[in-house]
Amino acid sequence: MGQREVWRIMSRFNAFKRTNTILHHLRMSKHTDAAEDVLLEKKGCAGVITLNRPKFLNALTLNMIQKIYPQLKKWEQDPETFLIIIKGAGGKAFCAGGDIRVISEAEKAKQKIAPVFFREEYMLNNAVGSCQKPYVALIHGITMGGGVGLSVHGQFRVATEKCLFAMPETAIGLFPDVGGGYFLPRLQGKLGYFLALTGFRLKGRDVYRAGIATHFVDSEKSKIDRDKSFILEEHMDKINSCFSANTVEEIIENLQQDGSSFALEQLKVINKMSPTSLKITLRQLMEGSSKTLQEVLTMEYRLSQACMRGHDFHEGVRAVLIDKDQSPKWKPADLKEVTEEDLNNHFKSLGSSDLKF
Repeated sequence: MGQREVWRIMSRFNAFKRTNTILHHLRMSKHTDAAEDVLLEKKGCAGVITLNRPKFLNALTLNMIQKIYPQLKKWEQDPETFLIIIKGAGGKAFCAGGDIRVISEAEKAKQKIAPVFFREEYMLNNAVGSCQKPYVALIHGITMGGGVGLSVHGQFRVATEKCLFAMPETAIGLFPDVGGGYFLPRLQGKLGYFLALTGFRLKGRDVYRAGIATHFVDSEKSKIDRDKSFILEEHMDKINSCFSANTVEEIIENLQQDGSSFALEQLKVINKMSPTSLKITLRQLMEGSSKTLQEVLTMEYRLSQACMRGHDFHEGVRAVLIDKDQSPKWKPADLKEVTEEDLNNHFKSLGSSDLKF
């Protein structure tokens, strides 16, 4: 993209901010009671996508994905549409993630939703990343997993003071998908590796300071925040040194040797995660650091299907979302039992079933 094109898009986006359209859309999002799970509307020169399952924190379903993708492509080609806005209804969440409970239950009932869900979700993530129109995600409230995939690859990600970001997948036997292998290793230092392995939550302005959001607005005021202090700033040296290791075992050893209260807290968190997920995730980010978004999504599709065949994803969903006992029984339960062969099997090509663009 040339300098002139960047300037033109930024001018349009700045005009968009000056007219308080962002704040208008954030406030209007609280009052959506239509029956559809996603609303697709043309408002002036903007195509507006509203994720409309507020009772379920706007969790993303296959039906929603199948409505959004064709409309996004249509607006991208429409000369009368100058930008695309995506937001969540209800005020509590932009999107808390994919509706993984439904996926797990379908898999256990031998209904093959997962191959279609992940394929179409990742196709949508790529469409966001390659969108030729300015794509503006208003990340107000909970923004996790699949919600990150709908926002982080777009040109503009506007966080508010209510934004709560996390990629918590290692706690449910999964991995930070939806292109996590692309954007996480590209954050400052080893921040992305830390966020991926621990599921650490960032709030409000820190989502902007971390480089996940491109802009910050206070949803109750008309000001843009440019404050530069960051909640993890004092820990970044520790994060960079501890999480620069090539194996999860070495990362754990680094945290133990560091011995600070911050390092020991992260150690406690990591020790609760699925050992298989931890090893998959570290390799995913290391490999993803030199891949294109499409190459990453192809890799992640392979990982997603391996996780559906395995034990930990279904056990994680049971422990966190169904029984809510928060006590998953991982298999294998120890990092040293997750072999190189296990890992390689997760990353293996699916042949004709691979995700292709």
